Amino acid sequence: MSTQDFLVEIGTEELPPKALKKLANAFQQGVEAHLQSKGLNFESSKLFAAPRRIALRLKALQVQGEASKVEKLGPYSNVAFDANGNPTKAAEGFARANKISFEEVGRTTDEKGERLYYAQEVPGANATDELPTAITDALNKLPIPKRMRWGSSRIEFVRPVQWILMLLDNKVVEANILGIQSNYFTKGHRFHANRELVITSPDAYESILKEQGKVMTDYEERKELIRDQVTAEGEKLGGAAVIDEDLLDEVASLNEWPTALAGAFDELFLDVPAQALISSMKEHQKYFHVVDKNGKLLPNFITVCNIESKDPQQVIHGNEKVIRPRLADAKFFWDTDRKVSLESRFEKLDTVVWVQKLGTLKDKAERLANLSGKIASAIGGDQALAERASKLCKTDLLSDMVLEFSDLQGLAGSYYAKHDGEHADVCAAMVEQYKPAFSGDELPATQTGLALALADRLDSLVGLFGIGQIPTGGKDPFALRRASLGVLRLLVEKQINIDLSQLIDWAIDNNWAIELKDDTKAKLTEYMLDRFSAMYQDQNIPAVVFQAVRAKGITQPLDINARVQAVFAFSKLDSAEALAAANKRVSNILAKNNAVIDTPVIDEALLQEDAEKVLAKELSSKAAEVQAIFDAGNYAEYLTALTSLRSSIDAFFDSVMVMADDEAVKKNRLALLNQLRNLFLQVADISLL
Repeated sequence: MSTQDFLVEIGTEELPPKALKKLANAFQQGVEAHLQSKGLNFESSKLFAAPRRIALRLKALQVQGEASKVEKLGPYSNVAFDANGNPTKAAEGFARANKISFEEVGRTTDEKGERLYYAQEVPGANATDELPTAITDALNKLPIPKRMRWGSSRIEFVRPVQWILMLLDNKVVEANILGIQSNYFTKGHRFHANRELVITSPDAYESILKEQGKVMTDYEERKELIRDQVTAEGEKLGGAAVIDEDLLDEVASLNEWPTALAGAFDELFLDVPAQALISSMKEHQKYFHVVDKNGKLLPNFITVCNIESKDPQQVIHGNEKVIRPRLADAKFFWDTDRKVSLESRFEKLDTVVWVQKLGTLKDKAERLANLSGKIASAIGGDQALAERASKLCKTDLLSDMVLEFSDLQGLAGSYYAKHDGEHADVCAAMVEQYKPAFSGDELPATQTGLALALADRLDSLVGLFGIGQIPTGGKDPFALRRASLGVLRLLVEKQINIDLSQLIDWAIDNNWAIELKDDTKAKLTEYMLDRFSAMYQDQNIPAVVFQAVRAKGITQPLDINARVQAVFAFSKLDSAEALAAANKRVSNILAKNNAVIDTPVIDEALLQEDAEKVLAKELSSKAAEVQAIFDAGNYAEYLTALTSLRSSIDAFFDSVMVMADDEAVKKNRLALLNQLRNLFLQVADISLL
């Protein structure tokens, strides 16, 4: 089988740095999927991504796919021929559809009889023909939220396309992609080697661009080089560079020939909270900050530039000149904001609409004070502190610092609250109200912050569900899925034994300016409990385990989690499958026999078979034995204890006919099975396993 190496490079103006990796990966997947669907396989695939290019190299690509045989089945003979044996219109139509004469049509026989048949040898796909289509399709399907046009062309792409390189071994694959004719050249670094470079073969691509073009095309290699350079610069400064992975990805997407340089700023700026300085350096300038051995911010930064300067000091000086006004702004905001207290901003919250129909931020803060106070009391916290934190929690949104650096909301409030002399727990709650912000994020450390974090999410959920703003499909503009998961995590991981139903009731009965929809509680409760599935998926707990507990209709998250963990542990036991199957059988029998069981008490006089006598005795004994375990909430121990019933359950089904002719005996046996089922149902419906 003949194979050749293939290379494609899409050369553009600078691509969006935050989207580069996503676009490149989607391009690779699209090209590979198309070729494989055509039977054109390859040995390996390597992706390249840099600010002005996305490229893909396929090693040992099949130049010709394998031929295949396509079989077409036509009408049966009783339809294909008339009484005189002449072909009907249906038969002639079958021949025309396959572009052959009727004489070329064959016959085959299946279980229904003889029918028309035609087999055609179809040649395999040709790589030269398929590659342009694969590239075009992959580019058209890229996840580009907003495409642009350039010049007078009607063609659209994420950025203007400048060149297309397509080689199959050392020959150009002729194609017109996005209005550009394919060729054999690429372009080097915009400053170091701004010229066309001839690529002689796919294998030579990386080396030619690196050696002649001053371009590192391998994204991961470039990224690790930046990491090493930044780390080394931090060590030269006597500290440690803090490398944020998202920032590292972005910087790697901005530079083709990276060089890390260290600069400094005035120490007077260190009076400003470190997070504000870091945010300014990171978000606006893409700088890495440096800390000392105690984690304290140093008056230095590390920038990565896209050139290898002959006079790096000039580059450093330019960056120092640029960062100074940024830090000066942060210091100005810090100094100005502290001239007024957070409390003085409270009334101004009434000028900011939170959500249309649901009032202003002041309305929300007042509701939070009421709700968080109830929650704080329920969890053993300080009601007054929770109410105070709620009143102040949104006021920093009106500060200059947060208006400029939105990622500092909460954190800025914490600093300002401390400056105002607020209680330490109130200061902490300013930040903790937003925790957890993402999967795996830490939870509030204070009871005040915990109460506020719960109240904030519940208020948003109830209000938005109450006006019909329910997430659908992939649309969740208010991040209600994340809010729901946050509530569940807080209740479960902080061991808060409050029913979700109670919390939702408190949030609904909370001075809303409008009347919420009647089904708000029902829909929200179901929605939030369903979010447990995502939590357990992250823990590799099968969905069926949660469904077994969900069937109980419990609305207390802490209790639900305890049961799920117990059922998951139970499901791993050797006897679990057999007991689950037995429970399923019992459920089916009881479902088919809806006759009322006269009494839940088993009549021992009606027990005839030894197996049912043994099972009845063991059920009675086991029920008394495990009740205290269940009451203590030790569900795993409870289910484990029930596994000893397996042999008597198996013996019962092996030798006892439940549907006895004697109605009294039948009802007694159904009552026995009902007792068995209820014993397991205490924890979950394991028949669903």
